[in-house]
Amino acid sequence: MILLSGGTFSMGATGFYPEEGPVRPVTVDDFWIDEAPVTNAEFRRFVDATGHVTVAERPVTADDYPDADPDLLVPGSLLFHRCTRPVDLRDIRKWWSYAPGADWKEPEGPGSDLAGRDDHPVVHVAYEDAEAYARWAGKDLPSEAEWEYAARGGLDGATYAWGDEFAPGGRRMANIWYGEFPWRKVAGSHERTSPVGAFPANGYGLSDMVGNVWEWTKDRFGSTSSGCCHSAEPAAGPVMGVVKGGSYLCAPNYCRRYRPAARHGETLDTSACHIGFRCVRRAVPEFGLS
Repeated sequence: MILLSGGTFSMGATGFYPEEGPVRPVTVDDFWIDEAPVTNAEFRRFVDATGHVTVAERPVTADDYPDADPDLLVPGSLLFHRCTRPVDLRDIRKWWSYAPGADWKEPEGPGSDLAGRDDHPVVHVAYEDAEAYARWAGKDLPSEAEWEYAARGGLDGATYAWGDEFAPGGRRMANIWYGEFPWRKVAGSHERTSPVGAFPANGYGLSDMVGNVWEWTKDRFGSTSSGCCHSAEPAAGPVMGVVKGGSYLCAPNYCRRYRPAARHGETLDTSACHIGFRCVRRAVPEFGLS
């Protein structure tokens, strides 16, 4: 973990998506934050130690989802499928589907595995799973403000975690979708997740604060999200959590959320192939930082 000294910063942005504004001053206290998202190897140690069963692995009933297709009332998670040609970007069903059997151990569904991906971020984790890991590790999930403060790396007001230029000197700075989403990628792009730390760290030495996987925060999403990623406009009622940072599916032509200020709402029971998390530790008043 890396210790960040607290301070006041400009949270939010204008000119992208309405839920990111207004820009306002926010103050955070000192805190420790994981250098990178929790990896498959780290999550496996947690599961081995506790026997935790993720939300994606648990039985599903009609009482839980009364409007769901009965054929889909089985354990599983949301999975991206790359298209073979340009499609209508208003219809997320073209590239998202509920995949029975997909979970953190079998991220592409039954028959897939984590071979060669111990150092990749764990995915297919719902909020409850991330919270359980954090509690086991003696940590917590970051607030949205803590997360954004960390992601900015000391560059207050900058568009990206590394500055205001998308690709300085032509260098790729994060694992996002380079090409035309959701069908064409340029040569050298990662097809899915990448090893943590494969791209340059920000000014605080933190890796993958944008791109690779979305990351859960403790905050609740209190406004309507612009449609992207895999959630439609949130219906009244379900509790939405804030995820931050964008993922390997964010692209310049769709979902430009590979920025510290970007935010998105997900129902707390959502798991998907591009959602992970990292943890923090905060000050204990009597003893200083824990």
